[in-house]
Amino acid sequence: MKPLQEIHNDGVASRINAILEDGETPQFQVCSDLDARGDYGCQWVVVTRKRILVLPDTGTRDPTHIPLADVSSVSTEPLVGGAQLEIGRKAQPTVHVLHSQTLAGEFSELACGIERLRTSQVLWEDMVRERTRCESCGRLLPEKNGVCPVCLRKMDVLARIARYLRPYRVRAVLLAIATILTTAAELIPPQITRLIVDDVLAPREASAVDERLELLVQLVLALVGVRLITWSAEWLHGWTATWLSARVTADIRSQLYRRLELLSLQFYDKRQVGALMSRVTRDTERLQHFLVDGLPYLIINSLMFLGILAALLVMNWRLTLFVLIPVPLVVAGTAVCWKRMRRFYVKWYRCWSQLTARVNEALSGIRVVKAFTQEKREISVFEWRNRELTSRAVQAETSWAVFWNITNFLTGLGVLIVWLLGGQRVLDGELTLGTLMAFYNYMWLLYGPLQWFGMVSNWMSRALTGAERVFEVIDTPPEAYDDPGATSLPAIEGRVKFRGVTFGYDKSKPVLRDIELDVEPGEMIGLVGRSGVGKTTLVNLVCRFYDVDAGGIEIDGIDIRRIRLEDLRAQIGIVLQEPVLFSGTIAENIGYGKPGASLDEIMDAAKAANAHGFIVSTPDGYDADVGESGGKLSGGEKQRVSLARAILHDPRILILDEATSSVDVQTEVQIQEAVARLVRGRTTFAIAHRLSTLRNADRLVVLDGGRIVEAGTHGELFSKEGVFHDLVRLQQEVSEIIAVRA
Repeated sequence: MKPLQEIHNDGVASRINAILEDGETPQFQVCSDLDARGDYGCQWVVVTRKRILVLPDTGTRDPTHIPLADVSSVSTEPLVGGAQLEIGRKAQPTVHVLHSQTLAGEFSELACGIERLRTSQVLWEDMVRERTRCESCGRLLPEKNGVCPVCLRKMDVLARIARYLRPYRVRAVLLAIATILTTAAELIPPQITRLIVDDVLAPREASAVDERLELLVQLVLALVGVRLITWSAEWLHGWTATWLSARVTADIRSQLYRRLELLSLQFYDKRQVGALMSRVTRDTERLQHFLVDGLPYLIINSLMFLGILAALLVMNWRLTLFVLIPVPLVVAGTAVCWKRMRRFYVKWYRCWSQLTARVNEALSGIRVVKAFTQEKREISVFEWRNRELTSRAVQAETSWAVFWNITNFLTGLGVLIVWLLGGQRVLDGELTLGTLMAFYNYMWLLYGPLQWFGMVSNWMSRALTGAERVFEVIDTPPEAYDDPGATSLPAIEGRVKFRGVTFGYDKSKPVLRDIELDVEPGEMIGLVGRSGVGKTTLVNLVCRFYDVDAGGIEIDGIDIRRIRLEDLRAQIGIVLQEPVLFSGTIAENIGYGKPGASLDEIMDAAKAANAHGFIVSTPDGYDADVGESGGKLSGGEKQRVSLARAILHDPRILILDEATSSVDVQTEVQIQEAVARLVRGRTTFAIAHRLSTLRNADRLVVLDGGRIVEAGTHGELFSKEGVFHDLVRLQQEVSEIIAVRA
């Protein structure tokens, strides 16, 4: 999406048109919300394929003309309370365009677009800015790129949920039948009551007692039959609704998790894991509860309302109109009260969440609390939050009591109307006593659900908003696992070539720039540089966790974007600085990369990783449980298990990301021995904090500012006295200082 804003100021539009030459068309035009001094105002940035124009919305200041050929760099930089677009020029001062953080997305996209125009690259057509406000109503979204609860099209979401019923058509039909039976059965008892009163207890015409008694027995048996039908229909409805909702929710949850597993890391970079966990758990749970209780209640009572209204109109349409007088008041009062109560409950939930989070932090960090003798402080904080929670709870419960009093008062008006006007018609002979009793019973069946429609509507909004959040993830395009045009490459040699690779997590701020590197099969490359220069980013691109912005990466002469993704990653092994282990046994973690591996294979890999010794020393050996995230193992033990996992995986390309950091010297020696075995015959990319550990690398590649500034062996680079030499000397000085202080 190009940031092409409409120019509403006729003066600015005419000035731009007067400056542009024939055939010169704006590719980008963005208006900032700050002027050159940082005050609220406007500066227009107009970009064509030839130049950049920067001009104010008002005033007499001449526009700044910047030919694209003179642009050396473009980036966005954050400032205190805002940000700025920086346009670097080759022979003149840098041009700055101030803007607030509100427009950070537009200017980031603008900077990226200028950079691609400057380097004669194709403009992206699929660039999408992060949304913080609803495009329809302008309200702030609960989360970036999220769903607006106000503009949610509930019927569309319900229709999509209904599509999950297709595999369960028979039970869906059964549920519909049970719903109709339940509704119909609820409408019959008042009519039977009317017959009992009019034809048995107070008949207009005299009849034999025996006949009336016989009719009474028949009507009572009819009530019993209706009750049995009602009970059976409710049981069938409840069982079927619960079964269907559980299956539908499970299917949605499974589809959601499958999609989460197949999404790219770029998706996770922009989202919190806790928020995604909430979609898998809380949102699906909320949806299931609504499908079990809320939706059936809504459908049955909506049908009931229509059925009762029809029955009342048939019995006496004039009295029905009077009975309906409180209905608008009940509906309006319910809507107002629920809106007010919802605010209180939101605050109550927020306080409860904050209290729970604080308790969790305090108990999780109980050692720190006691070490700094802060027990009284934590107790004080808890009591303050507890008082706030209590206050919110009192407000919510008070609102609940007011709500019930108001609705009971309004429904009481209906009772008065029935007894007054209905009783008058009974006395005038226009209405029978049984019909009046039926009216009374129907009235409570009519008013009762109205009190809860506001709650169910709110419940439905939250549940369907959660469902839409789930569908939003499901609809996100996954990584290209099933690309029909991908090349199958079951076995690779390991030749890796970087061709002018440029990449940035924020497209306007490249982390890597114009990387050119040829790696031969079996060669070990050490990646060196300060933190943040792009070492880990480079190996992430080899794994195709991200796709390059410009240039390309080839493996065995084939662009990795054309290689079948599963084939590519199946032949890449990774050992991370912080090894990731899963709950289970040591054997299960070592065999994670090779399902079905035998115990002998697992043991051979453990021996090669120098892990066999500590494993057999444990009481359970290879069946020992590693605990959550490997918590029962030390850092060195987890690292050796991770190495064993990589050895068993037997990759052709190996990535070692700080594999020996944060361990003691003895453990490091064991890990280095294991690494030496692991890298033989494999193309290896190694990142190490201790530069001395890369002495055995065939080549060292030094990154600085996102570019390769030096390449060669350890000795060659040290003798050059360049960037690598400075890094080694700095590390030696730090080590000497630490040794002296120790």
